Amino acid sequence: MIKIYHNPRCSKSREGLKILEESGKTFTIVKYLNQQLEKEEIEEILNLLDIPAEKLIRTNEKIWKENFKGKDLSKEELISAMQEHPKLIERPIVVTKEKAIIGRPPEKIKDIL
Repeated sequence: MIKIYHNPRCSKSREGLKILEESGKTFTIVKYLNQQLEKEEIEEILNLLDIPAEKLIRTNEKIWKENFKGKDLSKEELISAMQEHPKLIERPIVVTKEKAIIGRPPEKIKDIL
């Protein structure tokens, strides 16, 4: 099963979605800005990506700069920040049972297909 964590307002996310559509594979779209991700789901994404929580955060977002920049935050605090402010999560993220990839650039998604 393939899942894409998608933000329709993001051009990179739209490009990533197009790559999945063109692949002909079946996938699920998760519009994570509309439905809060569970802590366990974010942890699973981090495990599949094999990255620390801070690498999943968009540090150029205004929310990050105003509320979190320069603070020494634990993994749990970073995950909570992503739950409360899903706009902070890098996108698009494509997940399979075995691994995940951040589609930046979107062409990287082809590596997981």
